[in-house]
Amino acid sequence: MSVTDSYDAVQIIRLKRDGHEVPAAAIGWLVDGFTAGRVTDAQMSAFAMAVVLRGCSRDEVHALTAAMTASGRRMNLSALGRPTVDKHSTGGIGDKITLPLAPLIASFGIAVPQLSGRGLGYTGGTLDKLESIPGWRADLSPAELTAQLRTVGAVVCAPGPDLAPADRRLYALRDETGTVESIPLIAASIMSKKIAEGADALVLDVKFGSGALIPPPEQARELARVMVELGADAGLETTVLLTDMDTPLGRTIGNANEVREAEEVLAGGGPADVIELTLALGREMAAAAGRPDLDLDAALSDGRAMDTWRAMIRAQGGDPDAPLPSARETHTITATRDGYLVRTDALAFGIAAWRLGAGRTRQTDPVAHAAGIDLHAVRGEWVTAGTPLFTLSSDDETRIPRALAALDGGWEIADAAPVVSPRVRERITA
Repeated sequence: MSVTDSYDAVQIIRLKRDGHEVPAAAIGWLVDGFTAGRVTDAQMSAFAMAVVLRGCSRDEVHALTAAMTASGRRMNLSALGRPTVDKHSTGGIGDKITLPLAPLIASFGIAVPQLSGRGLGYTGGTLDKLESIPGWRADLSPAELTAQLRTVGAVVCAPGPDLAPADRRLYALRDETGTVESIPLIAASIMSKKIAEGADALVLDVKFGSGALIPPPEQARELARVMVELGADAGLETTVLLTDMDTPLGRTIGNANEVREAEEVLAGGGPADVIELTLALGREMAAAAGRPDLDLDAALSDGRAMDTWRAMIRAQGGDPDAPLPSARETHTITATRDGYLVRTDALAFGIAAWRLGAGRTRQTDPVAHAAGIDLHAVRGEWVTAGTPLFTLSSDDETRIPRALAALDGGWEIADAAPVVSPRVRERITA
């Protein structure tokens, strides 16, 4: 079968379904028709399923990414007159790194345009976390975004409706049709938005492990390499750190409590693994901006990064001094014996936080900003019988039993200390 000049959606679906390569022009036609409403949701869902089952060649992924990028506006940040570097994570449990990282890098005069999203299921969304701060707003106009980059240096906000709109529509369909876990579709989704964003360079945090979007390390590595290639194709310098998400990141999971932990890091404290990953990604961003010798540790300890954080929050209507939400109901799990905490399964903790109300099932669902889990002990630490391990928080006490059920078997205490590996496992670049 071949695709003729008068392209047809069903013909393209069949071509991919049967394992043939779809020409770039046909993919461009399909995405353009989907954006304009000529290709139906059902047809695009069928194409996405065919991609999940058959995969994509390098040329097909490039064509899909280029078409989704071209479906809307492409930002131009050159008028800022300073280097622009973005960071993106494939998501995980307790991943609040954007919150301290964006103001840290911006405190050195590097512009950080961070277009983020909301969480779905057990993965936390950066915008959900920031919306815990009273008054803070995620939706900025292009003029507001550019003005804030010029005055503050960092923006964390929602993508505008005209930025890669094809991806926004396709992402919603993928979530409803079981086609999220596909390396070509994930890569095209992430990179189309990042290319359209207009930054000079991009640093990606690609996670593997039980709480990651793609748990197997070898598949996460493949995703990283595909995205580096897509960045190179588009002239966007792209670097990836492959990081471990077998255990929750830091000591908090949720929304408001992750903001509190991010502020601890900006004040020179915070959990060791959050600091480790913040600095590792920060060094990559600094190098991509042509400033590899920046003293990032000093900016955390001397208050510069915190000052930029507070300015960033105020610029988007938030009050950095306002109390963050706190939950009405809590339940604390205590240690059953003396020993080392040898396992805290990220997926189990993510599902538990979701059941407490920290996440959502549909994009339109609200989140409970005070819901979440505080970890009083983390993997590798010695605990004694009866001491607090984890505190579950929710505004609805009926949610707590189901969260406890999710954690059943998700943690373990043993006599021997586990080997605790660094979060960052590999660096991948073109």
